[in-house]
Amino acid sequence: MGFTIAEKILARASGKKSVKPGHYVTANVDLAMVHDSMAEVYDILLRTGVKRLWDSSKVVCLLDHWNLPPTIRAAENYKKVRRATKKFGMRYFYGQSAGICHQVLPERGHILPGQLVVGTDSHTITYGAFGAAGAGIGFSEMAYVLTTGKLWFKVPETLKFNINGILPRRVMSKDILLHIAGKYSVEIAQYKAIEFSGQTSKEMSLSSRMTMSNMAAEIGAKFAFFEPDEKVFGCLKERTKERFHPIKADVDASYEKIYDENVSTLEPLVAFPFSVDNVKPISKIGPIKIDQAVLGSCTNGRLEDLRIAAEVIGRRKIHPHVRMLVIPASAQVYQDAIQEGILSKLVESGAIICNPSCGPCMGAHMGLLASGEVCIASINRNFRGRMGSNEAELYLASPATVAASAVNGKISDPRAF
Repeated sequence: MGFTIAEKILARASGKKSVKPGHYVTANVDLAMVHDSMAEVYDILLRTGVKRLWDSSKVVCLLDHWNLPPTIRAAENYKKVRRATKKFGMRYFYGQSAGICHQVLPERGHILPGQLVVGTDSHTITYGAFGAAGAGIGFSEMAYVLTTGKLWFKVPETLKFNINGILPRRVMSKDILLHIAGKYSVEIAQYKAIEFSGQTSKEMSLSSRMTMSNMAAEIGAKFAFFEPDEKVFGCLKERTKERFHPIKADVDASYEKIYDENVSTLEPLVAFPFSVDNVKPISKIGPIKIDQAVLGSCTNGRLEDLRIAAEVIGRRKIHPHVRMLVIPASAQVYQDAIQEGILSKLVESGAIICNPSCGPCMGAHMGLLASGEVCIASINRNFRGRMGSNEAELYLASPATVAASAVNGKISDPRAF
């Protein structure tokens, strides 16, 4: 019997010949990522008397969630993070200008196939798009990792999603994941690994794969993999000289369950408040007026996403009653969008271009909603109070649907554009 990607990576990281679902292992971590949370992790390290990190060259730190700091407390935390990076000699500290962690780390060549990566963010799972095992962990766990380089894991069962068919026009990978959430619920992959396979998965861009791996956190997944291929290898060749060992699942690997999804007839989908699996097809949605549209986040703030939004909007103007916030996921995305003329088009349409950061995605600052307001966003969560007031409503959709809605002033079908 063969093994899944998750089983192979955890076996390699724990020095075992093989592991099975349900086993507990102590694994050596290949890379650790900390963002604003380094302030809390630093406090733990100080309280426990830690003098140095296990390997500062395997730690990446940057500031993205509260960027730019909207409160004195946030500013003090950022000051603390900068102090921590100096104290522990962190080689890879990218500060406040680089962008969102899950976009920056792959861009800078830190994420390699076959790695075990942990981060103080639930969407560390994004790195599965490159064939790496990315997992979100807590502050205390991260303090332990930074001290020892190790962490325990329970080997998860693996679900396999065979995605096939030709995606219709204006339907994106975000719609595929919303389809899965709506069809199977947010509980389907609780502490399980996912492998996305099938011809559609192979044909996806890396950006589209990152969206799906990222959103897999919303259905409970521990890891969410795409099999590393030439798209991954070509991307890494431009970004790193580090050697890596891509891992693929065995042909006879054992899965808890295999799902076959044909996306040829899929239409744009929208997740209604207040759950990611409260999904409805665009054709079944009545007129829902919006006050705000947000394009960005670690889910859909990449160049591909900004490009499709600009294409949908064209020469049209954002509806006069709508605030459209465009937040590039990184400084690199920002620069590329400038060079392509994408940002100029979006500014001309009436959109507001913000600095690369998490922005309003986690309700910290920038574009927060007042009571009774409605927003459609390309982010990953629509919980009550996620983007401001508990009395506001947040809908999730693809960048194409967000852009179409911003123009019409109501949730709209991008296929009509």
